[in-house]
Amino acid sequence: MRTGLSADLIKRILGDTARYTLDELEQKFPARNLPDGAFVTRFAPSPTGFMHLGGLYGALIDYKLASQTNGVFMLRIEDTDTKREVKEAVDVIVDSMNRFGLKYNNVHEYGPYYQSQRKDVYHSVAADLLARGLAYPCFLTSAEMDEIRKNQTAAGFATGIYGEFARDRDLSENEIIEHLDKGEIPTIRLYSTGNPDKRIFCKDAVRGSISFPENNEDIVLIKSNDGLPTYHFAHLCDDHFMRTTHVIRGEEWLSSLPLHVQMFRMMGWTSPLYIHTSTIDKIDAETGKQRKLSKRHDPEANVAFFLSDGWPTNAVLEYLGNIAASGYEEAKNKGVVKNFWEYEMKPKKIPMSGALFDMKKLEWWAKEYIGALPVPELVANVIQWANEYGDDINKKQIANVDYLTRILSIERDNPKRVRKDFITWKQTLAEVGYFWDDLFVPNTEYEFNAVLLNDFITTFDISDDKDTWWNKVVEIASARGVKNGDVAMNLRVALTGRTNTPDLYSVMQVMGENMVKNRIKKSC
Repeated sequence: MRTGLSADLIKRILGDTARYTLDELEQKFPARNLPDGAFVTRFAPSPTGFMHLGGLYGALIDYKLASQTNGVFMLRIEDTDTKREVKEAVDVIVDSMNRFGLKYNNVHEYGPYYQSQRKDVYHSVAADLLARGLAYPCFLTSAEMDEIRKNQTAAGFATGIYGEFARDRDLSENEIIEHLDKGEIPTIRLYSTGNPDKRIFCKDAVRGSISFPENNEDIVLIKSNDGLPTYHFAHLCDDHFMRTTHVIRGEEWLSSLPLHVQMFRMMGWTSPLYIHTSTIDKIDAETGKQRKLSKRHDPEANVAFFLSDGWPTNAVLEYLGNIAASGYEEAKNKGVVKNFWEYEMKPKKIPMSGALFDMKKLEWWAKEYIGALPVPELVANVIQWANEYGDDINKKQIANVDYLTRILSIERDNPKRVRKDFITWKQTLAEVGYFWDDLFVPNTEYEFNAVLLNDFITTFDISDDKDTWWNKVVEIASARGVKNGDVAMNLRVALTGRTNTPDLYSVMQVMGENMVKNRIKKSC
């Protein structure tokens, strides 16, 4: 039986930061009072850059599983890697969560929710491990560890601090004191008893039971440079004391599962149930092959792209929900549910292989979403986007709210014939640009029939109802021996520069008499 360190030596190693016993921590962070089957989940990003689409995907799953079970969804900032931390990255994360409506419930009782502010918790658990001989202070320098890895590589061994390469794992108290007297600051390492020749069985909610070789590496628990924990140790302490029931994370963490399960078992704690989601992939335009969405090469990897380009946040969530929840799209198309929040998501149905993100498919979801919006909401969203992200032209388009409303109301009064030509708020303004003279682009390739256009001007009256207006078009066509559509197409292209537009009569009514006549005259 391995003997741990004395209380006095532990205090010298950790200082006064180990403030609690494990029993006191259990009382400080009690079991949550939640209904049976409630999920307690957390989105735990590191503030090391922008908000990745894969992070939003994972956060959506976290939020959905917690909300549908009347559980709790938390936002935890894993800011222990101070070297990689990016200033204001937390603001980006919080802003993204708010904009996409993923509301987290960070109650004070289980906080703080910044890992950098929970040092007393980590050091208290580390003190317990040192006292039980399950951890030890390690005084290896960076140069010494580099030399160990170099020799391991040359000999064909796995690199790391383990077994015979873990020089300090069995130091006596006197030897530890000698190092401390020299002013050396140790890292705290796990005293691993794992044997890689044996296998550990772990459960993943999607993949089922998985076996891995046991972990034998004496991983760092507390770093020497800042006294903060590593990801592995912070995850252990926080998920236990925040009472997390389900950990949803990317499949790149699957290889860490045996280590995490080992650590929970070592502490005598029940580990949360893990759900390892697939990566967000795309089809590479050059190779035609499926690959992981790249931060460097794919603008859509950054959540900010969808905000600045004016994608409806609800449409993005609907599409990501469709990727995550097998069967959702079918249920929606059949009218069983109206949206993703009404659909019961089942963890076992989350895809195990690369989830394919297709911008064309997202366009479909966006068209469906915008098509169902009431006009006031459509107008409000367009104005909000233009005020925040739009250029001077966009701001001019939203200056006259009444005019913009009448434009965006065209062909939106028939629920059985949903207009689906709007994709983003940005594209919506571009799509209706021809309603402003300085944005109108005449069609120089179309061969206009000046006779038909002149005939129309002579009979045009803006006060005509639709039937009267159309009868005049028919009369012109009959008199000139052409099809009704020929007259209408000449008018359409003259007024909009396009061959395909919404209802032409409605377009003309919104444009008004002067704009209609001026554009037709310029095309004659």
